[in-house]
Amino acid sequence: MELILLAKALILGVVEGLTEFLPISSTGHLILVGDLLDFNDERGKAFEVIIQFGAILAVCWEFRHKLWSVASTIFSSSSSRRFVRNLLIASFPAMSLGFLFSKHIKAVLFAPIPVALAFIGGAFIIFWAERRQVNLQHAHHLDSAKTVDELTAMDALKVGLAQCAALIPGTSRSGATIIGGMLFGLSRAVATEFSFFLAIPVIGGATAYELLKLWKSPVSALAGNDGTGFGLAIFLGFISAFISAFICVRWLIHYVAGHNFIPFAWYRIVFGVLVLVTSYTGLVAWSH
Repeated sequence: MELILLAKALILGVVEGLTEFLPISSTGHLILVGDLLDFNDERGKAFEVIIQFGAILAVCWEFRHKLWSVASTIFSSSSSRRFVRNLLIASFPAMSLGFLFSKHIKAVLFAPIPVALAFIGGAFIIFWAERRQVNLQHAHHLDSAKTVDELTAMDALKVGLAQCAALIPGTSRSGATIIGGMLFGLSRAVATEFSFFLAIPVIGGATAYELLKLWKSPVSALAGNDGTGFGLAIFLGFISAFISAFICVRWLIHYVAGHNFIPFAWYRIVFGVLVLVTSYTGLVAWSH
C-alpha cells in the first residue's frame, strides 16, 4: 500500500511541476489525475496544496539573483520598488476574490467535467490572443515594455484582473496571466516572465492560507494511521514538483523566445474532448 501511495505522490508531483507554469492548468490536471488515481479525498487535496510549494521554490531558485537584487535594493532603487509595487497590484484582485469565493468555486467547479469545458474554452482564447499578438506586431502597437522592470502600474493591474479568470479550475493561472498580458499588448516574453514572478505571492499566499486551514481543522486531513508513509509521500511529491517545475521553467523561457502558444491550445482541446468523450461513453467513471 505504501508503494502505491508513493507512486501516486511521484506522478502528481511531476504533473504539478510540469503544468504549473504552462497555459494548460495545473489545478485542472491535478483534479483529473487525482480522480484517475483515486487520490482526491481530503488527504489528496492537502497533498496537492503542499506540493505547490515545490513548484514555487523552483521559480525562486531560477530567479534567485533577480529576487535577491530586488530585496537588497528595495530602499535604494526606484526600479526595485516599482517591481514590488507591480507584484502587489497584480496579486490583489485574484487573492481578494479567491478569499471571498474559493469555497463556493470548489464546491461547484472542482470536478472533471467543468475542468474539461474550461480546457476547451481556454484554448479558443489562446487562439484569439495569438492572432491579436501577430496583428499588434504588424501594426507596431505592442506595449513598449521590454522587460518586467518597465511595466507600469496599469500593466500590472490589467494582468491582475486577467488572473481572476484562473479561479475557474481548468483555466490556468499562468495561462490567464500570460494570455491576458498578451491581449493587453504585452510581448509574449514579458508576459511570461511576469507570470513567473506573480506566481510567488499568489500561489505562495494561497498555499499558506490552505495549509493554515488544514492545520486548524478539527480533524486534520494529514492525520492517519500511516502518518510516516504519507509524510514520505509528501516529501517525494514536493521534490518531484520542484525538479519538474525547474526543468519546465527553464524550457519555457527558451521556448517563448521563438514560438507561440498555439500547440498548448490544441493540447487543451484534445485533452478536454477526451475527458468529455470518456465520460459520455462511460469508459471512465469521472466523479461529479
